[in-house]
Amino acid sequence: MQGRYKDRVRLGAPPHSASLAVSKSMKSNIRKDTKPELALRRMLTDAGAGDFVPNDGSLPGTPDFAFHKEKVAVFVYGCFWHGCPWCSLRLPKTNRAFWKRKLDRNRRRDRRKRDALRKIGWKTMSVWECKLKTNPKQAALRIAGRITRP
Repeated sequence: MQGRYKDRVRLGAPPHSASLAVSKSMKSNIRKDTKPELALRRMLTDAGAGDFVPNDGSLPGTPDFAFHKEKVAVFVYGCFWHGCPWCSLRLPKTNRAFWKRKLDRNRRRDRRKRDALRKIGWKTMSVWECKLKTNPKQAALRIAGRITRP
């Protein structure tokens, strides 16, 4: 493979789920406008930090929120899919090898996205789903504080 996908590891097709409920749950995952993102979007607007571009495809990694004037990119990470350092979630019981490779690859991709943004002069911030559930206002204020400082 060439270009931006040269170090991409192919996992193949995802394994079939042993449960219809799990299969339905996995298929319902969406890429943007997730509940955590929408909650943070409301809080950012309420905190006076509403001057952002959501899911900005013009930037490397398509950050969930891009504050162009301040050059700050914010990623909202789901705890399972991105390997939350606080939640200590376990791998699924079936197809463990697949899931380990998948989640490791997600973390490497996240790191590449942040590095690419830093290379072009942007600051990055990560907000975890569990932190948004426990205290969304604090996450929004942390971001607002970062972008409103002189």
